[in-house]
Amino acid sequence: MIDEHQRYAHYLLEFANVTDAGEPELVRAVLTDPDRVMAESAVVRHLDLRAAALLADPGFPVWATWMGSLVDDHRFPARRLREWVLLRAFVLDEDWREEDLTSASDWLQRRACAEPAAPAALAVPAERGRTRRVRAAALRARERA
Repeated sequence: MIDEHQRYAHYLLEFANVTDAGEPELVRAVLTDPDRVMAESAVVRHLDLRAAALLADPGFPVWATWMGSLVDDHRFPARRLREWVLLRAFVLDEDWREEDLTSASDWLQRRACAEPAAPAALAVPAERGRTRRVRAAALRARERA
């Protein structure tokens, strides 16, 4: 029997080679692993890579919708996906609410400051970011914009 570290590495390899058509089935399969924490970590790693690649792509909303249906019962992946959707709105200057960003995780706030965004949008994390690190990153990003 292989341990969770070997399965995790195997899942990451499978995700790296999965086709768009095979992605939903692979996500479902990984989420059935008996080690829920490891399985969710592998899915979030894949989700992060895929979402970053699709962030400005017109296909992102469709991908996020069906991915949401796959991870809905899994707290960590579902939250990360919601944060990617918010990040997309922030970066593309679509509809987003300040309280969604200010109540988001440190990960999302730092990521939002690292992405190209309108200087006006960066005012929120610069003034109301959760940590000093987030506020400083947002101020630096505003200066670059």
